[in-house]
Amino acid sequence: MAHNFTEDDEGKKVVDEAGEEVGVVTNVEHGTAHVEPDPGITDTISAKLGWGDRDEDTYPLQEESVESVTDDEVRLGSLDTGTTGTAGTH
Repeated sequence: MAHNFTEDDEGKKVVDEAGEEVGVVTNVEHGTAHVEPDPGITDTISAKLGWGDRDEDTYPLQEESVESVTDDEVRLGSLDTGTTGTAGTH
């Protein structure tokens, strides 16, 4: 879902597809939401969001990760990166 984030989105919780909170939108710059991750999220979730290799307080939310945005939350789509069906092809 393409969503142009604004300052109105600051403070919204960010939840995964199961409704588990993974962070909070702390600021928005040039239409990109920056998220402070919940300290309890796993390394796997962090890596799938592109947050795994960085040691920062906030991380940019990738537009393609967003499924929907409501008045209260930003819901992420499937974090399953999967394969394109070419695995094992030579």
